Amino acid sequence: MRHHDSTSDTSAESPAPEQHSHPQEASSGRAVPAWLLSGVVHGVALALMALIVQASHPIIDEPAITVSPQPITPLPQQPTTIDPPTATSPTMEVPEEAPEYSPPSELTAIDETTDRESELTSSEDGSEGEPTAVADSALATDGFAMAIGSGANAAGLYSARRGPGKQTSRRKWDGPNGPHGRDNTIDAALRWFKKHQSPNGQWDVDGYQANCQDAGAKCEPGTAHTGADGDLACTAYAVLCYLGAGHDHRTPGKYRKTVQAALDYLVAAQKADGLWGTRNYEHAIVAMALAEAYGMSTDSRLREPAQKGIAIILARQAKDGAYGLGWDYGAANPARNDASVSGWNIMALKSAKASGLDVGTGLEGSATYLDRAWKAANPGLDAAKLDPYKATSVFPYVWNSQDGSVQVEPGAKQHDLSCVGALCAVFLGHQADDPVLNSLANHIDKTQYPTAYPTNTYYLYYNSMVMFQLGAARFTKWNLPVVELLTKAQRTDGCHQGSWDYTGTVFHGHETGRLLSTAYSCLTLEVIYRNTQVLAN
Repeated sequence: MRHHDSTSDTSAESPAPEQHSHPQEASSGRAVPAWLLSGVVHGVALALMALIVQASHPIIDEPAITVSPQPITPLPQQPTTIDPPTATSPTMEVPEEAPEYSPPSELTAIDETTDRESELTSSEDGSEGEPTAVADSALATDGFAMAIGSGANAAGLYSARRGPGKQTSRRKWDGPNGPHGRDNTIDAALRWFKKHQSPNGQWDVDGYQANCQDAGAKCEPGTAHTGADGDLACTAYAVLCYLGAGHDHRTPGKYRKTVQAALDYLVAAQKADGLWGTRNYEHAIVAMALAEAYGMSTDSRLREPAQKGIAIILARQAKDGAYGLGWDYGAANPARNDASVSGWNIMALKSAKASGLDVGTGLEGSATYLDRAWKAANPGLDAAKLDPYKATSVFPYVWNSQDGSVQVEPGAKQHDLSCVGALCAVFLGHQADDPVLNSLANHIDKTQYPTAYPTNTYYLYYNSMVMFQLGAARFTKWNLPVVELLTKAQRTDGCHQGSWDYTGTVFHGHETGRLLSTAYSCLTLEVIYRNTQVLAN
């Protein structure tokens, strides 16, 4: 190479007298120095080398490769599961409607337990492990609750169920170090549900105990609502308990398959028109469970059955002219507005709305029902003049929208539904200083405060949610005493371990049995997680 040749001539760069004897240099009258001539020669050689190198290795300016930008497909407003593109489908289109539901078990391939959960819930001898171990802390950083539906509604309403939101709620209401009794008690209830689940995913009111493999005496069967409607409702109650503790069918965890099997059962049981069972009561509970499961998991396969269930709720809402009102058990007497039935339907609509489902004008009609039923049950009271600290009011068990009559027994163990009226007021837009809401809460404090178990667990669940929503001043009186009351009352023996007795719980239908008393007790403990506070912080 020329570069090598030039370096071999470096010895000529030393000036020598004989190099100045060229004729051309002599004629100029002045000799050119040898060192200058050598530098010129070498410079020319280096320039030639550079040209040769550049010809064989051209310089590439950055960016070296130009990439044509690919079009970005906008994110869908509702979560949609998209299949991987094939060779014949280079672009993906999100369908406007969710695909037909197929059981999650066919498509989901996630291990049921994480390593940490296995340590907490199993032992070498195959037992369920330490009953007091808190299992959900391993999921503290999951992100499912942070991106739900078409906006922030579901993320907001459900954000306290797991992750940082759950940790914040626990610290705020139970202190930095406990009581761990709440979470341990909840998890014991979830373990009890798991070992009593039927192979088809349901919880059977009068046959659940046959699924338990524990030695010794079995739990007693329920004696009321032992048909398909009761099984549907109790299965949905159990699902709500798992969801309230942050467990769905997609997030890895020890209860994932339990929830998945239950959802498979509920979806398969839905009739072609969208109805579950025969009555508006059980249907609403199932619809609420499906709506929350969809909102928490973003599983698009649940969207259609959940939306069809909500459509039934809207279609069966009582009407008075152009106004929607409440609900009765069936459609035989549209003037009968039952608070117990209406409460579950309103909660189902609230969960559906938070999960991005279409609830039409159902909530607006419910607000009309709440206002008119409250006025009918409290004749002579002017809401604007009520003292929010001292005034009391009640909400009727039944209100007839045609003749205005009400059925209510203030202070009674069954037919005083002030707890339902108060919670509906929270979810239908009444503010924390609202006199109607506070007068109902004052009545609850005076007549329905729990002091011992057994108690009316139906009242207990509703009232704990109400007091939680109304803030620390109200909830502090309920919070830790209720946790202690339920923790002490939870059974710890054999087949019963993790459940609550139903004898003496007195609410209408409590003979449905241990499944129902356990569900209401578990849901009560979960109130600080189930829904974030919409009124007070």
